[in-house]
Amino acid sequence: MSFNKILKQYAQASQTQSLREVASLSKGYSHLSGLQGSAFTIAASSIFDDVEKPFMVIANDKEQAAYILNDFEKMLGDDRVLFYPGSYRRPYQIEKTDNANVLLRAEVLNRINSRKKPAVIVTYPNALFEKVVTRKELEKNTLKITVGDQISIDFANEVLFEYEFKRVDFVTEPGEFSVRGGILDVFSFSHDEPYRIEFFGNEIDTIRVFDVETQLSKEQIKKSLLFQM
Repeated sequence: MSFNKILKQYAQASQTQSLREVASLSKGYSHLSGLQGSAFTIAASSIFDDVEKPFMVIANDKEQAAYILNDFEKMLGDDRVLFYPGSYRRPYQIEKTDNANVLLRAEVLNRINSRKKPAVIVTYPNALFEKVVTRKELEKNTLKITVGDQISIDFANEVLFEYEFKRVDFVTEPGEFSVRGGILDVFSFSHDEPYRIEFFGNEIDTIRVFDVETQLSKEQIKKSLLFQM
């Protein structure tokens, strides 16, 4: 039996209908008890579309959050579930920042600010305890570029250094950039993939996504890009 059929049958239960009503009217948090195994994620997934609100699920720890995240992804799809982890490899050691986790945190914050369709956000206390920048500070440390903009590659280079990006020969992870002639490769914390920006003099000629493994350009981007600290 597929997950969709399971969720539809579960949604017809009287307890699930009561939960849907409570979640639709509630402006705070809800607490469920007596659910074992994956029953919690099934219950939450069965009402998610009807409630039309973002869900934040706070697990006891990172390991439990990983299990819950996996369940939600199977039932709702990867694009509707976000993970909000801590940004450090080890607690309270700022120099041990994990760039992959910083990217995931930025994705969640951008999703909330963008007012896109609601998502399920899975997290745990240690991740929530970390402070985040205010929206005003985030906008202050954001560089917006569009094809046709008049920006010199030297200016972009200075801004990325100011945002504490690391200059490397080949970009492989968030927080890195490279410059080769009139080409700027940058992997921002606000995007899942790195971008290749080609300059023609002081004008941005093209913007393309590129593959980290092959370093080859992929599809061309026509919209504006936001590079955040």
